[in-house]
Amino acid sequence: MQREPSILIIGAGFAGLGMALELQRHGLTNFTILEKAADLGGVWRENTYPGAACDVPSPLYSWSFEPKSDWPRRFSQQRDIHEYMRTVAEKHDLPSKIEFGTEVVDAEFDEAGSLWRVRTADGVTRVADVLIPAVGQLSRPAMPNLPGIDSFTGAAFHSAEWDHSVDLTGKRVACIGTGASAIQYIPAIQPKVEHLTLFQRSAAWVLPKFDVEYTPVHHALFEHVPGARLAERFAIWAFFEVMALALTDIPAIKTPVIAIADRHRDKQVPDAALRAKLTPDYAAGCKRGLFSNEYFPALSQPNVSVETTAIEAVTPNGIRTADGVEHPVDVIVYGTGFKGTEFLAPMNIYGLQGRKLADEWSPEGARAFLGMSVPGFPNLFLMYGPNTNVGSGSIIYMLESQSRYIRQVVEYLSRRPGLALAATPEADESWDAWLQRRLKDTPWNFCSSWYRNASGRITNNWPGATLLYRWKTTKFTPSAYQESHPTGR
Repeated sequence: MQREPSILIIGAGFAGLGMALELQRHGLTNFTILEKAADLGGVWRENTYPGAACDVPSPLYSWSFEPKSDWPRRFSQQRDIHEYMRTVAEKHDLPSKIEFGTEVVDAEFDEAGSLWRVRTADGVTRVADVLIPAVGQLSRPAMPNLPGIDSFTGAAFHSAEWDHSVDLTGKRVACIGTGASAIQYIPAIQPKVEHLTLFQRSAAWVLPKFDVEYTPVHHALFEHVPGARLAERFAIWAFFEVMALALTDIPAIKTPVIAIADRHRDKQVPDAALRAKLTPDYAAGCKRGLFSNEYFPALSQPNVSVETTAIEAVTPNGIRTADGVEHPVDVIVYGTGFKGTEFLAPMNIYGLQGRKLADEWSPEGARAFLGMSVPGFPNLFLMYGPNTNVGSGSIIYMLESQSRYIRQVVEYLSRRPGLALAATPEADESWDAWLQRRLKDTPWNFCSSWYRNASGRITNNWPGATLLYRWKTTKFTPSAYQESHPTGR
């Protein structure tokens, strides 16, 4: 007897679409994607700030089974990535499987029917055998906890919610934050503003960006000589794998990388005082390394100042620092990242005996076997779950590993109608113990970053090369799972 399980996927970003494509490619079509927005794309739909682009080259930051030979450049911009996602989705008729404008509020596992009941904001309840949240780790902007933040009378917005109605030309602009978004939008807006003040809590490790504009010759080569395209993808993948090993298994690799970063900074920032401000005082790799050829030159311009004194408060007309100086500005841009450690929030997920997932994860933080399955939550499989973010490399490579694994689970369930699976506590404990041993000596422990939650636990990052995760998730192993059957039948 065989019955294909019904599946609800939450989110139509790279994770949700990739999961759907993997199912569909193997003849599994009984799925629906629930997307709260009116369009697909996830972070590449939402992040439209000036200069928005990926910091992983597109030959690797794309689905392996849907290569694109005509990327405009190696590091593609937001609009090109979003268009790629839309093109692939339409090619495979995925929009017909997406319910747009449908926000999930909570989901509860029904033990009697061995299925999930998923309630959306419109009050509708949907049921499915398998629930696959694919909402990502970087979908909810984080605002800083600053006194007076609501008192500012000018325009203010988070970089992930860029207000394009605000004309920055000739304005005094404050930029708070020095992460992966800021390093892109600061060079983009610097030429048009009257003055830009960067409020920096910590300097970033910045490496040269090996970007290139692809010409028609490149496009023809990649299209007609697949080996050339594959060779570039492999070279990029290998580079990031080596960088990942520097963070975990072979720390000595960091020495030449640090030398390259130092040389890059020395060359691009001739002013000694500014260079001192822009020199990190924490271990390389503790926060995400960044790639840019424009960031340092932009900060060196006469209409830019870098303020390293801590912010005391936001005032109606600007920002006051701890030294008592008030910096008058017209616009504030918050490049302060995302609530990356609050997995699945604000959704409420309930498993066996009504256990709430957020409570199961409190206070230590999120954890899951293989980053996908939580004991006591049958037939719930997470995409981009705990400890599956990459410190180096392409998250899409990781997502493909997860989607292949979950597809195997679905095939297993197809042959056993009514069965529900959740990782055993023993498998979860063993997996977490292994993770914590590997995480212990990584540089992520030695500074404050979004990789760690309030308890200090590293809940986001994968401690190793992406190939290691691919190997760990190659084959679904039923013995690592606890079986449950409908109680009402």
